[in-house]
Amino acid sequence: MKETTPLISNGPATTSNTRLYLAVFSAVLGNFNFGFSMVYPFPVIHQLQTIDNPHLRMNTQQVAWFGSIFTLGAAAGGLCAMLLNDRVGRKQSIMLSAVPSTVGYLLMGGAQVVWMLYLGRFLTGISGGMTAASIPVYVSEISHPAVRGMLGSSPQFTAVCGSLTLYALGLVLSWRWLAIAGEVPVLVMVVLLCFMPISPRYLIALGRETDAHRVLVWLRGPGSDVTAEFKRIQQGIAAQGRISCTELATPFYYKPILISVVMRFLQQMTGITPILVYLEPIFHLTRVSLEPVYDAALVGAVRLLSVGIAACLMDKAGKKALLFTSGFLMFLSSLSMSMYSHTMTCPSLNITTLPLQTKPFDPATLIPLLSIMVLIFGYAMGWGPITWLLMSEVLPLGARGVASGLCVGVSWVTAFVLTQLFMHVVEAYGLFAPFLFFCVVCVINIIFTAVCVPETRGRSLEEIENYFRTGRTFTIRDT
Repeated sequence: MKETTPLISNGPATTSNTRLYLAVFSAVLGNFNFGFSMVYPFPVIHQLQTIDNPHLRMNTQQVAWFGSIFTLGAAAGGLCAMLLNDRVGRKQSIMLSAVPSTVGYLLMGGAQVVWMLYLGRFLTGISGGMTAASIPVYVSEISHPAVRGMLGSSPQFTAVCGSLTLYALGLVLSWRWLAIAGEVPVLVMVVLLCFMPISPRYLIALGRETDAHRVLVWLRGPGSDVTAEFKRIQQGIAAQGRISCTELATPFYYKPILISVVMRFLQQMTGITPILVYLEPIFHLTRVSLEPVYDAALVGAVRLLSVGIAACLMDKAGKKALLFTSGFLMFLSSLSMSMYSHTMTCPSLNITTLPLQTKPFDPATLIPLLSIMVLIFGYAMGWGPITWLLMSEVLPLGARGVASGLCVGVSWVTAFVLTQLFMHVVEAYGLFAPFLFFCVVCVINIIFTAVCVPETRGRSLEEIENYFRTGRTFTIRDT
């Protein structure tokens, strides 16, 4: 058998994707809420710094915690998903994420003291962590290989749409009404998911094969023949059984888990979270004079464009090609930012009180502006969406629920540490130091992609599992 020959055909051409798209849309509304809640502080911080109520007015340290405590909640949510994904299922885990999100937004909308805002941010972070660990797994398990790459980028795409919605509403709504508005996508998600199916792979794992077959027919459309796909899923799950500690030491389990965890760690080590959180201070340090509304508009537009490009190219160019391109673009932009900030004299900075005076345009400031835009573009077309998709693809079904929660926990703990340390490093060593570090990380990312990451384009989840089980290269198409 040739190395480029698939083990199993991808199925009939009569498959209809309409119901599949509806199920995916219902699920990724959780990512919309995640994007909305993650950037909630952007238009809110200034209001809370100048509010008349002394019990709600925030100083610099309180603002820093208000922004970063979300990542701690997301890490906790990832740990919750470790238990829930396999105990109650992927779909139910997504629906349960609505509970902390709803309570969190209510707390922030009705906050009378600062701790209520902290708790609200932490709870919405828990919800975000739960959806981040559950939605990619659910989407990958209900999708077929022909569209899994495109649909796998939809969580990142809808998260960007959620952020853009927050930026737009922040122009016309106060911080309390913004919190109330955050309830809407959560409630719509729960209502829609009530009518959506459970993952057929999860049903087969529970022994409910009749229900799984019915769900698969519903997802693929009435005119499709799901017999081959159903048998493939059955065989893949039957080959696994219960996981013991001894089995975790086998390559079939530890290799995909390590790849997923390291990719989520390296994704955050590129510095994307502190860069997005401290975008306005970074522009101030590099003398880029833009109003905050333009900061948000630029970032949102670039992220939306790049995720759209990734969705179109993922099933054509392959994931590794996009990861290489993404890593190279982030390397170049981080290097240019490091060189620029090292050679230019930077003004002093207070991360929460920035000068608002108008500055004359300096053509040199286009360097950091374009560098940041290229960095965000590169991240959002590769290391942003693909790490989430690969995590849900390469993890074996028996460990997928627990391991995905572990990946999310590692990711957001890393994000919290970087966000807390970023401005301290900038104050101690200058802006060039963290960007030089991010530059080195991008080189490591490129090497890791070349050595450790398999190309999963056009492969079923069972073929990907077989790759790690047997180590045979012909189970992964190298085109």
